Amino acid sequence: MPPLCRTERAALADLLDELGPDEPTLAEGWTTRDLAAHLVIRERRPDASAGIAVPFLAPYTRGVQAAAAKRPFEDLVAEVRSGPPAWSLFALPRMDRLLNTTEYFVHHEDVRRAQPGWAPRDLSDRASATLWKAATGRARLAFRGVGCGVVLSRPGADSVTVTSGEPTAVLTGEPQELLLYVFGRKDHALVEVTGPKDARACLGATSLDV
Repeated sequence: MPPLCRTERAALADLLDELGPDEPTLAEGWTTRDLAAHLVIRERRPDASAGIAVPFLAPYTRGVQAAAAKRPFEDLVAEVRSGPPAWSLFALPRMDRLLNTTEYFVHHEDVRRAQPGWAPRDLSDRASATLWKAATGRARLAFRGVGCGVVLSRPGADSVTVTSGEPTAVLTGEPQELLLYVFGRKDHALVEVTGPKDARACLGATSLDV
């Protein structure tokens, strides 16, 4: 069975083909065209992709992405679908799983959940387990130094303390929802936040990277 990073890539490419270049996404300011251009330069332009994570280089990255977005949309989607070239770091199967599982899942949901009438997907146990691991790992980074304790909880299943402290806020939701929450999609993630008022206020004031 293909890994989640590959199935999400294929599903996102299908959805982009279906919707076209001018639909909104949850990534602020990006249309589906912009999102496709981002994914292409991330895997095919190592000179520009560093600016995705390094603010100093971001203006150059934005320029390269804007130029890529002017290409025919169907060409961009074809490159998203086909995956990185053989020379790319992302072409290594281990790096593909490590770097692209959350990237393609979150961006797939960025497109899905920006459309009217969206609903959460019914994911396999295997996919949910992968996303649970990803969500807890990301949460440890996202909530570092948040000023309160944070627990991630799956309904009727696991709970993991990602940040120790008092008071403690508890985020409860399915793994896909928790992952979206910790990637900054708070308003579109079906997550219940419980705990003392101070903890909930502390968590609500935390800015998460999009």
